[in-house]
Amino acid sequence: MATAIARVRPDQSRISALAERCSNILEKLRDGAQSKRADERREPIFTIGRAADLVGRTPAAIREAEKDGRLPEPGRTETNRRVGYTLGQLNDMRGVFGTRPWRSADDPCAVVAVQNFKGGVGKSTISVHLAQFLAIRGYRVLLIDCDSQASATTLFGYVPDLDLQEEDTLYPFLRQDELVSLEYAIRATHFDGLDLIPANLRLFQSEYELAARMARGQGALLDRLQQGIASVADRYDVVVIDPPPALGAISLSVLRAANALVVPVPPTVMDFSSTAAYLAMLDETMQVLLEHGMDTDLAFLRFVASKVDENKSMQRELMGLMGQLYGNALVRTPLKDSAEIDNASARLMTVYELDGPTTSRSVRDRCLTYLDGVNSEIETDIRSMWPSHESRLRREGLA
Repeated sequence: MATAIARVRPDQSRISALAERCSNILEKLRDGAQSKRADERREPIFTIGRAADLVGRTPAAIREAEKDGRLPEPGRTETNRRVGYTLGQLNDMRGVFGTRPWRSADDPCAVVAVQNFKGGVGKSTISVHLAQFLAIRGYRVLLIDCDSQASATTLFGYVPDLDLQEEDTLYPFLRQDELVSLEYAIRATHFDGLDLIPANLRLFQSEYELAARMARGQGALLDRLQQGIASVADRYDVVVIDPPPALGAISLSVLRAANALVVPVPPTVMDFSSTAAYLAMLDETMQVLLEHGMDTDLAFLRFVASKVDENKSMQRELMGLMGQLYGNALVRTPLKDSAEIDNASARLMTVYELDGPTTSRSVRDRCLTYLDGVNSEIETDIRSMWPSHESRLRREGLA
């Protein structure tokens, strides 16, 4: 009797070889990026003027607190210039001056999903920059990467499938009912007050497992991510979720867990069309969940015009149409396409981490204006969820 011989198809062999070569190149890129960063500060550094603005006190008040010993004095250069303040030092200042923006224990933790069912819309870019912006503003933030492509994880300096195991991701919590907390997966980042639950390609396997178990009637699995977030929510003001760009079991779990939704929409015909389909699917999905006793309660829904190039007439027309359709739900500031974001990403970094411009100062300043504008509006929406911030928002003219 002839012995069966396992054969590898030529196309499979070619794909395997390409995958291995890509992994090797990624490892070299990662090592190169890490060696370059060895002499760089990845943690943002702030001048005393910027620190005062972020902390909510004057430079004179900071100097006075340093003189009387309430705050340590910062280091100085050989020419006696201040080297600046780290984010950790800013948060210490907030503690001394009583200006931390944290929610009260009675306020709900804001769980913000940045979601669209189409890739390439700037979802991970917005997720990571929003999380870092909120950390710079003094909030306690957890970023959960639920996308097996792991773009958000990569922006924190990881090559996901080389640096991380499946045990480092959401995967064990989604498949093991006996786990009661997401604590095991939380990693501190180089941003004080910002933690990360990373992802890698193994997370994709959980889509099949969850779908199979749900087909056997285990619908409660959709609440698993919600339960995981609840297990650590008392440590955070905001949880930002970066879901996969598809309607699957994990995306449904994200919808169940989130109490706010941010939808990136590039102003192109293809992306606008796909967002219209996403909204139709979202409406149908939420209705089905409601019929099964799984209500989704969103405190706010916001659209962000992402990757905008206003030099293109069609994009200007679509921006106008989006303004009419989405009304106040459209974030006023467009997130314009910028070489600063691309160049930072190539370094496995973000614009908020860069010490200086990679293009020109004017391009960098414009990029920061767009990013800060988008994130500030979302920050206001988040604070509007918290009764303890109601009077403060009124005083600031934001309520």
